[in-house]
Amino acid sequence: MELDDAYANAAYIPDAAEFPPKWEALADAFRKRLSVTGKARLGVMYGHGTRQALDLFLPEGVPKGLCVFVHGGYWLKFDRSLWSHLAEGAVEHGWAVALPSYDLCPRVRIADITRQVAQAIAVVAHEIPGPIRMTGHSAGGHLAARMAEPGVLPDDVRARLAHVMPISPVADLRPMMRTSMNADLRIDEDEAQAESPALHPAPEVPVTVWVGADERPAFLEQAEALAKAWGCGHVVEPGKHHFDVIEALADPGSDMVARLLG
Repeated sequence: MELDDAYANAAYIPDAAEFPPKWEALADAFRKRLSVTGKARLGVMYGHGTRQALDLFLPEGVPKGLCVFVHGGYWLKFDRSLWSHLAEGAVEHGWAVALPSYDLCPRVRIADITRQVAQAIAVVAHEIPGPIRMTGHSAGGHLAARMAEPGVLPDDVRARLAHVMPISPVADLRPMMRTSMNADLRIDEDEAQAESPALHPAPEVPVTVWVGADERPAFLEQAEALAKAWGCGHVVEPGKHHFDVIEALADPGSDMVARLLG
């Protein structure tokens, strides 16, 4: 369809096929390492479906608070198991990190996924006290941004949000209606309006939008649209594309981790 190429990331990333196996291996190694020390709680159920579960990684000592990472995949693929290693940066700084899975389209609608992620955060937030810092990538960036908006999270949980960092977010869902993916996403005008953070007023929560400078123009435009709509921080990281822009979350010394937790 008209915008298929605009949102085709892998076709424009060298050796794109090598990334998922690399993510899987790094994530598996991280889970095993933290499981040995009793710092990994895997498969914590937050709902009734088999995908409504999260993994929680704990630091040494009492957590400073809770950090949440929401994975991407155009609401159509992947789960939490590929991204465990991205918790390392925050865990090393003393934060508990939760990574939820969620049901995928076309089994559910995007609005249902938003509700599931909110439920996951509410459940784990009642176990981990303190401030909450949210991040997510691509479709997960959309979901992270939605958590900042009034009425999505329970009021007591949203009051604890200290920072939200959507990474390469799809912040305006209207272009998705002009891709072949919409056969499964089933976005209509009403859902596009309701689920597009860039079309909504700025929340009263600190937000930083992060995107790689070498991403597809559509993602640079999406990030800019959200940053302008919300009047928030906007980082365009040189030399990063859609697949490697998130790698810095695994590095405790990275600028991304410092910004997320600072």
